[in-house]
Amino acid sequence: MTAPTRILLADDHALVRSGLRMILDNEPDLRVVAEAANGFDAVTALAQDGIDLVILDIAMPRMTGIQAAREIARTRPGVRILMLSMYDNEQYFFESLKAGASGYVLKSVADRDLIEACRATMRGESFLYPGAVTALVRDYLQLARQGATLPDAILTPREEEVLKLIAEGHSARDIAATLVISAKTVDRHRANILQKLGLRDRLELTRYAIRAGLIEP
Repeated sequence: MTAPTRILLADDHALVRSGLRMILDNEPDLRVVAEAANGFDAVTALAQDGIDLVILDIAMPRMTGIQAAREIARTRPGVRILMLSMYDNEQYFFESLKAGASGYVLKSVADRDLIEACRATMRGESFLYPGAVTALVRDYLQLARQGATLPDAILTPREEEVLKLIAEGHSARDIAATLVISAKTVDRHRANILQKLGLRDRLELTRYAIRAGLIEP
């Protein structure tokens, strides 16, 4: 028999992880072998070998699922990635694909879709819920008409980390301690972010962070 797919499950809600684990472990070809409560811990957990598939919640503290997906895709290209979200949100969906995820599963129908999403991902296929397919086709057609391509990210990964923590209400000193950088460096990142985005203050940064999927509304 083929060995079961070894899964790392990351979600900041323990009850959600427990429910998803029951769904996955009930299948003979799937096995949850590790859990994480945030994106940073998920990336760290991959230091151990043996993970085939990572399932990441979009909105998590310290590091979002999308940020974690980017890091995993960069450092562990052999590991497959699936995203979980409460929200049928086109921006989250497109950012997930750009970050390296193979699929996007809505939590509201995880009991129906998650198993097939895992299997499709391990077959090298994409898993997209119907609304996401509609959005993908619409976006592709619009870009084709304009002769355009998807823009590169405006902010660097470090600037995104700083922006997320600012939007979550952390002080410059707290951010410096979390990211192991100086408060002066945090202030410089904040100034660069404001300039790049054409924004003025923390409130506008928070609104942008919500639209970009870095924090939940």
